[in-house]
Amino acid sequence: MRYVVLDTETTGMPVTDGHRIIEIGCVELVGRRLTGRHFHVYLQPDREVDEGAIAVHGITNDFLVGKPRFKDVADEFFEFIKGAELIIHNAAFDIGFINNEFGLIGHTERSEITEHCTVLDTLLMARERHPGQRNNLDALCKRYGVDNSGRDLHGALLDAEILADVFLAMTGGQTHLSLAGEGSDNDGSGRQQATPIRRLAADRPRLRVIRASEDELAAHVARLAIIEKAAGAPPVWAQLEVGAE
Repeated sequence: MRYVVLDTETTGMPVTDGHRIIEIGCVELVGRRLTGRHFHVYLQPDREVDEGAIAVHGITNDFLVGKPRFKDVADEFFEFIKGAELIIHNAAFDIGFINNEFGLIGHTERSEITEHCTVLDTLLMARERHPGQRNNLDALCKRYGVDNSGRDLHGALLDAEILADVFLAMTGGQTHLSLAGEGSDNDGSGRQQATPIRRLAADRPRLRVIRASEDELAAHVARLAIIEKAAGAPPVWAQLEVGAE
């Protein structure tokens, strides 16, 4: 499974007020491993950034002077995310802005990005798992033990990297995974492939099996008889076995 963990920063909100994307950050996961491939760009939005937005992400109007426009990176961005499952925190916000950017440059075939990618919203996932609790990215980092000490301000690439760790923790996987190139296969295209689980299992040494002796088995049966007498009923597993017969 190929995932792209994605985040954006904008001039403000909502998108219906003419606000634009000024930063896109994406990191790629394949087989629950970071591949090292990422997409990151700052964009000239052709409008002023709201002061409230600058307070959140620190990206100023002066900083964006001379940066590319979305139309300049649209093809590269689309090729990076196409066919992937997008992992986004509060996906409706980012997807709305991405669709708007493609629509503004006349790429109508891309203006519904969900026709080219599937989307998993980690905010909705967190609300289902932790109802009534704070579920913003900082709260999830604290809850799942993900290091976000470098996150003084929001930043699309940094937040995508942090969200990748949070997503892996939320879905039961190991966090802070090594890059796929470390101990994985390369398919010759420069992209790393995850090592098959079966091969990992085959490489492990066989475990030594120590079986109980006759005396130990007899002592175990005697102990169970004592417990059954004290409890006035056989063990639960014995009752289940009888019921299954």
